[in-house]
Amino acid sequence: MGRLTVAAAVAAWAIPLAALVASIVPDPYMDEIFHVPQVQCYCRGDFLIWDPMITTPPGLYYISLAYVASLFPGAWVTRIAEAFDALCTTALLRSTNAKNGKRKATAFAILVALYPIHWFFTFLYYTDVASLAAVLAMYLFCLKKQFWVSAAFGAFSILLRQTNVIWMIFFAANGAIAHAQYLYVKDNVCYENSELTDKSNKEASHMDNKTTAPGFTEEIWDAIFKLWNSKCEVLIAFIPFAMVLLVFVAFIVWNGGIVLGAKEAHVVSPHFAQFLYFGLVSAAALLPWHFTPTRASDLFHWCRKNKTYSSFAILVALGLSLVAVHLFSIAHPYLLADNRHYTFYIWRKVIQVHWMMKYSLTPVYVYSWFSIVNILGKSQTRLWVLSFVLSVALALIPAPLVEFRYYTIPLVILVLHSPVISNVKLLALGFLYAAVDFFTLAMFLFRPFQWQHEPGTQRFIW
Repeated sequence: MGRLTVAAAVAAWAIPLAALVASIVPDPYMDEIFHVPQVQCYCRGDFLIWDPMITTPPGLYYISLAYVASLFPGAWVTRIAEAFDALCTTALLRSTNAKNGKRKATAFAILVALYPIHWFFTFLYYTDVASLAAVLAMYLFCLKKQFWVSAAFGAFSILLRQTNVIWMIFFAANGAIAHAQYLYVKDNVCYENSELTDKSNKEASHMDNKTTAPGFTEEIWDAIFKLWNSKCEVLIAFIPFAMVLLVFVAFIVWNGGIVLGAKEAHVVSPHFAQFLYFGLVSAAALLPWHFTPTRASDLFHWCRKNKTYSSFAILVALGLSLVAVHLFSIAHPYLLADNRHYTFYIWRKVIQVHWMMKYSLTPVYVYSWFSIVNILGKSQTRLWVLSFVLSVALALIPAPLVEFRYYTIPLVILVLHSPVISNVKLLALGFLYAAVDFFTLAMFLFRPFQWQHEPGTQRFIW
């Protein structure tokens, strides 16, 4: 029932709005000017043609080919390349992204579908929506311990966007630890059942003492011990992820880097401020979880309970944040020159409005990250939280361009591991997302403008 609810809710707005976008903006726009002609080459059967300006692998194009073929199977049966090519229109390709129990799962699924950046690119031919779907499928099958299927989705997610290899490693690493813990518990249960009752009780008591509220160091050693104890089983179970990783490393060596095309505009850079931006944007996007009096009070009491540690952590975080915004805050030429993106205005009107502003925001960055870590720590192990933070850093810091699209996958992971909030707060956030959604779509469709130095219609976009 929950799946039907989500499908009906998404279809109710996705189909008519996709038609509206296609009627007002029928031609490829922004990055679509690279993606659409490329997949149309594939539709003609020209699989050896590649636009050197495209930075991501062709995973989305394969999805589109399968999608068009499923809608018009006769095009494959008759093998008429011209007919199949005619079907690969901009509107139909865009609709690739608009395809379609539990109350929390249903509500969160609709919330993720309404998340403004994800929602907006549902109507354009970008890799983001398919990339998120592949990553979530990889995570789902990893949780179900169907590791070969999970690795297959991991490989496909990398075909959509190279940085998804980081999330594959994140899921695989935590999946390996969870699998090792499962095997350890199963083995000990079998062992205890074969022993005398008194010995069994002693062993159980020993295990309880060992696993009760471990510190971070103990947690790490516990994970290492259990992984080593089940090393053969874990290696066999997770070998498909290793195979995908090996192929990816070979690709990097062959390609001379992680980016496919336009390498000069996507040079790996130490953009540590990007890590801070993600914390603030994510906490703000999940407002009821992070920016409420109750949340601030909870963090204050948590800091008081761990006064020495929290004071030291806050001082270090503030110091590192100041260094990051002072030395590693990159203003990419696209960010400074392209007034079609909302980040252009945020950069000029907020971060650069005064020379002190970027420093004044550091306490908000630190608060946001402390809130994120604290909330994740309530449902996940410290090792899981640390690996998530490191994965966010690896995915975002090398990117010189500030793009909110890059934040979507880690933000959705945050949503999936956030505690349940009241229906009123959830509904209010849903309405806020919907308001932003329709505002940005209205700006895109109905507020076009012209550039004097370049012909054509320009539109506002995330």
